[in-house]
Amino acid sequence: MDWDKLRIFHSVADAGSLTHAGETLHLSQSAVSRQIRALEESLNVTLFHRHARGLILTEQGELLFDATNAMVKRLDAAAARIRDSEDEVFGELRITTTTGFGTLWLAPRLTSLYRKYPALKIDLMLEERVLDLPMREADVAIRMKEPSQADLIRKRLMNIRMRLYASADYLAEHGTPQRMEDFSQHRLICQHAGAPQVAAGALLVQELMSHDIPSMLTVNNYFGVLQGVLNSLGIGVLPDYNAVAFPNLVRVLPDVESGDVPVFLAYPEELRHSKRVAAFREFVTEEIFNYRKSQQG
Repeated sequence: MDWDKLRIFHSVADAGSLTHAGETLHLSQSAVSRQIRALEESLNVTLFHRHARGLILTEQGELLFDATNAMVKRLDAAAARIRDSEDEVFGELRITTTTGFGTLWLAPRLTSLYRKYPALKIDLMLEERVLDLPMREADVAIRMKEPSQADLIRKRLMNIRMRLYASADYLAEHGTPQRMEDFSQHRLICQHAGAPQVAAGALLVQELMSHDIPSMLTVNNYFGVLQGVLNSLGIGVLPDYNAVAFPNLVRVLPDVESGDVPVFLAYPEELRHSKRVAAFREFVTEEIFNYRKSQQG
């Protein structure tokens, strides 16, 4: 198949419009339309359903778009490697991690990375969904479990644990529980059971739920849990790194905590020699070292 036609098809499919694709490609709408018709004729299929509000891919069109999407991502990866020079770190680096870890641990520490590499453009994607690194949905990931995808370089950064925290104001009003059974007098704040979360945290919540808790606030990420705790709504299940970032949090039932939750850094094998990935890896390693020192102190 002709790559020029595939490139035009990909742009049209991505934009959902001949006009918008033409603007991106600097081609007239009629030129784009001719290339699409020629591609459909060469494949002997219809690639788009044409509607007044735009274009919708047919089943065959979706199959072709999946293929061109993979090709574009591979080309982007190659371009990223080419742009990485011997001595400079610049350009876009797409990082994915969970909303809680990215908001509460990673983002506040990025100042030092930008200070060292001011030309770096970071696209920080915070979501609970695990993005596909080999398919180039992101360049590098920090995950709360060991990645299972093939063709990934992975590095274990540290372990965290889920613990119980509350605000001083909440405890002053409602009292401090001395044992698990005392939770029958308190509100629990945690991630809801259907939300993607670390297994150790889910097990701790299950244990707490066995003690007849009368009131709960469930959120789909730890950032939301933290906001509930900071606003004195109850006792929250939170990662231990919050105690460093928010020293006013009071740990409740110090003997109660989850098992270890491993934190992994991962990136595709093809980015092994990327200067940007190397810079981010070194930055995170240094920040982990400083974080551990702060815990010991």
